[in-house]
Amino acid sequence: MTILAFILGGIVCLNLIGFAINKVFFSNELDDITPYGQMVEVNGKMMHVYSMGSGEKTIVLLPGFGMALPSADFGPLMRELSKQYTVVSIEYFGTGFSDQTETPRTNENITEEIRIALSKTGFKPPFILMPHSVSGVYSEYYAAKYPDEVSVIIMLDTTSTGKVVSGNPPRFVYDIAVVQQECGLSRLASGLVPPLQKTENGYTEKEINDYKLFAYHVLNNTMIDQSLRTIENINEVNAMPFPQGIPVLKLIASQTLDKVGQAYQTEHLKRLGSGVESKTIEGTHFIYHTRAADIRAATDAFLEKVQ
Repeated sequence: MTILAFILGGIVCLNLIGFAINKVFFSNELDDITPYGQMVEVNGKMMHVYSMGSGEKTIVLLPGFGMALPSADFGPLMRELSKQYTVVSIEYFGTGFSDQTETPRTNENITEEIRIALSKTGFKPPFILMPHSVSGVYSEYYAAKYPDEVSVIIMLDTTSTGKVVSGNPPRFVYDIAVVQQECGLSRLASGLVPPLQKTENGYTEKEINDYKLFAYHVLNNTMIDQSLRTIENINEVNAMPFPQGIPVLKLIASQTLDKVGQAYQTEHLKRLGSGVESKTIEGTHFIYHTRAADIRAATDAFLEKVQ
């Protein structure tokens, strides 16, 4: 018992030391990083909207869950797409340069925030939505509620809404992760893992470094609320008919297909109706990290076909 007490006491002391070091040396490390795009007021909070290009068609990029700095993470894909299109990256509340919010992270609230942010930055519908991962859920909701504002959806390995689901990670899991973040443990752990973004895939050193810094502060109450509402949001969209007049291209990562199986994708494609097509792209769930040119080529071909 004495040995155990010493071990537990040592762990507590190390955490307290880590917390103090983190607060003293790193709490303000993001203050000197300037937003890449515009900060606009949305329902009393500031949201970051970043754009490139001047094409006639506007593609709206929507990030997956847990992306610390989407404006940097989407960098190479934005540069590739901006050769032909106007490309807009939205950073949800609780991510990147955008503020946190106490407004529940429901489909309705997230969709309305997207619409307000796009309107205030001068972008007019109809839009080509390009969601990654869980943002596919919000895109389907957007299309169902405002079909006249969405011309096409091009999904980047998105979450399926093909059936009702259940189960959520318990809140205490996130509470533990927040403690680890505040004590600097996540900073130490991430230092042992190579960055997902690489210069050979078109990322700038600034994007890589900025993303790394934001990743040290990624967990917050807004993001946790978004995660805890994911199942609820999926089931809400599952109960809404998808508008059949909106063409959809789902780009599926080969690694994801191997992990979840074809049935998962088939259920989703069936729900989206007769106007959906799919294409498998070699890579991980983050296909845009390494396959920006392939995504651009698939986008060009699909838009030429449907528009």
